[in-house]
Amino acid sequence: MLIRPATVDDIPALMAIASESPSAGHWTEKQYEVALTSAHPQRVLLVLEDQTVILGFTVAAEAAGEWELENLAVATASRRQGLADRLLSALLERLRQRQAQVVHLEVRQSNAAARALYQKRGFGEVGRRPGYYHHPSEDAILYKKILS
Repeated sequence: MLIRPATVDDIPALMAIASESPSAGHWTEKQYEVALTSAHPQRVLLVLEDQTVILGFTVAAEAAGEWELENLAVATASRRQGLADRLLSALLERLRQRQAQVVHLEVRQSNAAARALYQKRGFGEVGRRPGYYHHPSEDAILYKKILS
């Protein structure tokens, strides 16, 4: 398996994986294209592939010197194999290489698997946004990690 920077050619696979994940951000093709081609905001978008098949991806954006994990998703058939952990670890390493100091994220309160992963990787809960998510309505739990 290989983790590499995403390209514009990967967009259909990213959209397909996100569509399988109700808790993932569902971006349009144009939003992915902008994320991959625009210099501002600065972004890191990684894919995990196995023999040219993309099994998952993650994306983070820089804002005011801090980073936000915008999306992390793994194909349904490839879940429960540690791939999200591998992607998150690779993303955090790339952010450290860019001298990132802080990473923020938000996650649905009910997404126990994601919350366990983030806590395992050293993210601490720092707040809540009541009713932030819709369909269904649910609180967002806010996490933060200080990188050293």
